[in-house]
Amino acid sequence: MEKKIRWGILGTGWIAEKMVAALSTVNDATLVAVGSRTTEKANEFARRHRVETAYGSYEELAADPRVDVVYVATPHPSHCANTLMCLRNGKAVLCEKPFAMNEREVLQMISTAREHNVFLMEAFWTRFLPSIDKVLNLIASGVLGQLRHIKSDHAAFRPFDPNHRAFNKALGGGSLLDIGIYPVFLTLLLWGEPDQIDAVPHIGPTGVDESLALTFKYDDGRIATLFSSFTVDSTVETHICGTGGRLKLNRWWFCPVPIELAKGDNPPETIHFDYVGNGYNYEVEEVVRCLRAGKKESDILPLDFSLRLIRLLDRIRKQMGLTYEADLQGGM
Repeated sequence: MEKKIRWGILGTGWIAEKMVAALSTVNDATLVAVGSRTTEKANEFARRHRVETAYGSYEELAADPRVDVVYVATPHPSHCANTLMCLRNGKAVLCEKPFAMNEREVLQMISTAREHNVFLMEAFWTRFLPSIDKVLNLIASGVLGQLRHIKSDHAAFRPFDPNHRAFNKALGGGSLLDIGIYPVFLTLLLWGEPDQIDAVPHIGPTGVDESLALTFKYDDGRIATLFSSFTVDSTVETHICGTGGRLKLNRWWFCPVPIELAKGDNPPETIHFDYVGNGYNYEVEEVVRCLRAGKKESDILPLDFSLRLIRLLDRIRKQMGLTYEADLQGGM
């Protein structure tokens, strides 16, 4: 029997907790180490999750010869530096979304992965859900006819706190990079890059977009209307409408949920899935599959897609006039 793929988690925030649960459900994966900025945090995380080794620095985790792949779970502005450090230590990397702060950083990550001949993938867990595969298959079948409109939102109210990562510009705050990235991702996946973007943000007192309304326009008449916000709760649904039918991705659509297919005035058909785990396990399975096959990137979520996604996010931010520290170090 092949040995399990040995994982390390870099960072101990809430998303790292999700990955611990995911790894526990994948037979070919095992969590062997965790790294934090302090020994206290690393030890506490390791104790709660029964992780064998805890490191009080990210550098120690990246240098651990037992670790095959590192999941980078730090705040957005640290993704690039943390990923580069792991890649240069010969570690495969699954880096949380957004991949980095801008195109320049993503290009550096990709070139470093290729230079060191190691695997790299963005941790965009939604792409690997069975529901998204079903959406792609239904669209390809022609059951919806010609697609004309996408309406997708992700808004979740948060009390204003200038120090929270959602509002803190130094931590990459703003609704676009945190939750608005999901509707942008899906529209890019289904339709590619728009010909025109109209972005209407509300920039809060900390200088980041607390709310954002987007319209993507395509020269052939297709339109996508997207919304993200920390100031209100929304339906958190996606509607994909074509000339022959429509799909609804139910509430919390980017998570493991059912979808609905409707044609004309007929009652919608609900499509259920036999989900396992918490949903993050599907991206873990993809990393394991790729490493077993000796691949350096995923066929399902290739590095080129992540590059196109960050370019699109940069286009949106440029229209908003929203820049971060990383942009001042070499431009978007």
